[in-house]
Amino acid sequence: MTRHLLLATLATVVPAVASAQAVLQINSSLPEGSFAHVFLQEYETRLEAAAPGEIDVQIFMSNTLGKEEDVLQGLSLGTHHASLSASAVSQINTRTAIFDLPYLFEDRAAVQTFAASPAGEMLAEGFEGSGMVLAAMWDNGFRQITNKVRPIVVPADLDGLKIRTPTNKQRVEMFNTLGANATPLSFGEVYSALDQGTIDGQENPANVVDTAKLYEVQGYMSLSNHVYLPTFLVFGEPYLASLDPELQDTVMTVAQDMAAWTFEWGETTDSETIAALADKLEINEIDFAAFQAAAAPLYESPTFVDVIGADMIAATKASLGIE
Repeated sequence: MTRHLLLATLATVVPAVASAQAVLQINSSLPEGSFAHVFLQEYETRLEAAAPGEIDVQIFMSNTLGKEEDVLQGLSLGTHHASLSASAVSQINTRTAIFDLPYLFEDRAAVQTFAASPAGEMLAEGFEGSGMVLAAMWDNGFRQITNKVRPIVVPADLDGLKIRTPTNKQRVEMFNTLGANATPLSFGEVYSALDQGTIDGQENPANVVDTAKLYEVQGYMSLSNHVYLPTFLVFGEPYLASLDPELQDTVMTVAQDMAAWTFEWGETTDSETIAALADKLEINEIDFAAFQAAAAPLYESPTFVDVIGADMIAATKASLGIE
């Protein structure tokens, strides 16, 4: 009877073990409804379809799993699984600060050319030894300049303008080099500073200009595309090691295959947002070549080179055909 009971018990346990799913928790600092949320939901749909019954993707927005820096550290410790992050990863892999160089990427096609080049491989290799792995680079967006004084077409149009920047020494040096008076402020202070005239303008992606209603206190938006920043989907090595090899491959492959879709989504959404803002702001194109030439000295600046690495800068310029 004991033997029969044991067999009966195993019969109920084995199916449960066989049907057990791997759980994948992904953190993002951005809120629900953001582009990052859209991307992660698409990834969830695609991955669970590619590995039916094998993995349960759980999305945590607004840093629900902890501060972004703590989550990234947790990837290497095995306390967290994955994160969709942007500028924060430069603290771990300084090669990703290549995206702080101004006027490097003219459009999203150039970003994708970079990602598929030896320079893109070099960037991914920069995560080695960090305890995390880069699965894919997804879209985020280009930053645009807004102000309430005049259209910005050439660098000389920035002369004397107080332009808010993040508290980022690379961005401050960039705008000062281009002739503006860079004014670092936390984003929470931007609207009131613009409204009160403490600053003349700011720089952010078009969707931020729209969602933060900056158009209410600005008159012009110049499509400068001065900095492009992607999002990085990174996984902890301990988490990946916990998956069977086939599922590991699926997790990574689905992320990589989805990259082109994120860029297309970003391009379309940007166009729609800019078109909607045309009723609220005067919008103009810039002289990209003039700005790129004015920013050229920054490619030799220690503020950039010492962080990114001269080899990373050279490889990136080669991948994009920049002299």
